[in-house]
Amino acid sequence: MKKRTKKAECVGIVGLGYVGLPLAAAFARAGLAVLGFDLDTKRVDDINRGKSYIKHIPDREVKDLLRHGGRATADPADLREADAILICVPTPLTKHRDPDMSYVEAAADMLSGVVRKGQLICLESTTYPGTTREVVLPRLERDGLRAGRDFHLAYSPEREDPGGHSANVIPKVVGGLTPECLAVARKLYDRVVPRTVPVSSLETAEATKLMENIFRCVNIALVNELKQVFARMGLDIWEVVEASSSKPFGYMPFYPGPGLGGHCIPIDPFYLTWKAREYECATRFIELAGEVNVSMPEYVVSRTVDALNEDRKSLNGARLLLIGLAYKPNVDDIRESPSLRLIELYSRHGAQVDYHDPYIPSMPKGHGPAMKSKPLTAAGLKKYDAVVIATNHDDIDYALLGRAARLIIDTRNAMAKVGVVKARVCKA
Repeated sequence: MKKRTKKAECVGIVGLGYVGLPLAAAFARAGLAVLGFDLDTKRVDDINRGKSYIKHIPDREVKDLLRHGGRATADPADLREADAILICVPTPLTKHRDPDMSYVEAAADMLSGVVRKGQLICLESTTYPGTTREVVLPRLERDGLRAGRDFHLAYSPEREDPGGHSANVIPKVVGGLTPECLAVARKLYDRVVPRTVPVSSLETAEATKLMENIFRCVNIALVNELKQVFARMGLDIWEVVEASSSKPFGYMPFYPGPGLGGHCIPIDPFYLTWKAREYECATRFIELAGEVNVSMPEYVVSRTVDALNEDRKSLNGARLLLIGLAYKPNVDDIRESPSLRLIELYSRHGAQVDYHDPYIPSMPKGHGPAMKSKPLTAAGLKKYDAVVIATNHDDIDYALLGRAARLIIDTRNAMAKVGVVKARVCKA
């Protein structure tokens, strides 16, 4: 294979969701033309009209993409014009909590008829070690082209932080099938990130992403468990965490909540658990952490029952207002959000549940009952037996909650920053 001498000027991105669209915007800001591919024709149409469909990505970033010669398409054949193709498709779990590789397989099958000599193909979807080599590689080579000889193959895990760090300020871990594949991938990513972090293999890069998310999963499970223990002792977990954070070494703060949300932390650890069985390895910490985090919505419900009992009320028939559908503050992302589970559990116990979320005006189809976000008003709050803070968005009027609500179930310690609070606050 001849050494690649020019930088990739057109980047194809397969999958324009919470990972693909921000990545497309980052490449556009760097001056590259972006060719976005998605099977959802509405997404394609929105991008080509300069419109963003993700709340924390402004329209101007999509318009920047168009201004630099980029566009979106639903035709796989168009991807032949790209110098590099990055795969950013979902990697969910099956109902049995095994990896669902159908999206990655479908993307690789599609690209097998598109890949051409000299192209770089890089998988970004979070997955188990071995996916790029075992699942993607053989599919791409079906038509006779060989990775490492005719085209380049790499893996670079996404590190998207919805509503937080933008893609172009986060270092990129990169692994390649061959040293030249690694060099080509680094050359591309070096144009949009502060630095690339090369590793020795595709599998090492795949494992890096799992390590990052498992680290968070286990530590969040630890504080979630400690929250329950300390509550029995009459201690405030948030005060304990804050005091512990004063230690300048050997400690990193993690915070409890009503459960885990997002596509990464609730799901990714089980990819390693599944793969570890192939090597007859037990992943006790990961599985225990998963159990603790999955059980947190039930704990919040039990705390709600106790708090209502103190007011001589039952959860059955109670009117509740849930604050926040999104899984994290200041975004419209509801993937794996514990709020959805809370609504399900409260409803199952006979409660009437409404929600307020400034980022999500109505419940997306397929995620729960048809509901619309209720406005926050003093008169409206008085109608509810309890307000449950599940997501601590910055633009919630917490002072209003403190004045007008009767009872607040606070799973995020959001009321701690409010001054005088008339409502009774139960930390859960």
